Amino acid sequence: MLTSNDKKNELLLGIDGGGTKCKAIIMNKDNEILGTGISGPGNPLHGFEQATNSITESAKLALEDAGLSHIKLDELVAGVGLAGVNLPVLLEKMLSWQHPFKSMHLATDLLIACLGAHNGNDGAVMISGTGSCGFSCIDGKHGIVGAHGFPHGDKSSGAWFGLQAVKQVLLSLDGLVPQTAMTPLLLAKLNCEDDTGLVEVVATQKATFYAQQANLVFDAAEQGDAVALSIVAEGAEYINDMAKTLAAKKPPRMSMLGGLTARLKAWLGEDIRLMLEAPIEPPEVGAVLFARQQQGKQQDKSAVKKSA
Repeated sequence: MLTSNDKKNELLLGIDGGGTKCKAIIMNKDNEILGTGISGPGNPLHGFEQATNSITESAKLALEDAGLSHIKLDELVAGVGLAGVNLPVLLEKMLSWQHPFKSMHLATDLLIACLGAHNGNDGAVMISGTGSCGFSCIDGKHGIVGAHGFPHGDKSSGAWFGLQAVKQVLLSLDGLVPQTAMTPLLLAKLNCEDDTGLVEVVATQKATFYAQQANLVFDAAEQGDAVALSIVAEGAEYINDMAKTLAAKKPPRMSMLGGLTARLKAWLGEDIRLMLEAPIEPPEVGAVLFARQQQGKQQDKSAVKKSA
């Protein structure tokens, strides 16, 4: 049985913080996941305090799940990948956070997703969850496609699909586009009776809310609804174009991940589907891999200083 000191030295915390949830894992030196914790949104773009609270809470839940509640957060080295920190102002804000960990290695959610998908090796990923983006890591060089945020970006994300559904339902209720199967589905889901009620519900909502409506677009499309089919086709074409842009960089592997992957993948071009390989590990494992990489670099620097 590991002693407390052994656990402090061997355990690593991996965190993946996105627009809908923050997921943490505790992993040992043998790459075994000992515990998992899930809390609220972890994207500082939608609230710094919410994100930091979610990070801390998910870490505590992971320790509890692992049966290690006696281990304190300040005994853990954390790899933390967050949506939003590709923006310099949010990166600086998160780096200045007085975090509760022994040390924190901060990265974008894109980087940890790529590291996890390809087990720490080079590759590219396309992500369609609450937000959307493409990312490549090849020979130490990183490239981003999209990741501009909702509503002005994040096309083909859950939030984008949900927003298109709301827009088209409102147009349909006004008689400006054909009737759509999405109308009764959305009104029933949100407990609304008409366009006025729908606007009252959606007027102040954020990306997470819209992402929760995305599946009804696919439900209607699979029933042959013309309006829903046009939305799905537009979203799929965007992912097709993203894949071609990433493929031009010649990554050795390409994967697709995120909450909409299972539903959206079937609508992509056959040539794109053939490019895609299953992710080897999830993003939270990628966060642990990133922390290990950074620890290794720090140890190398220390060794160089001592030899000098």
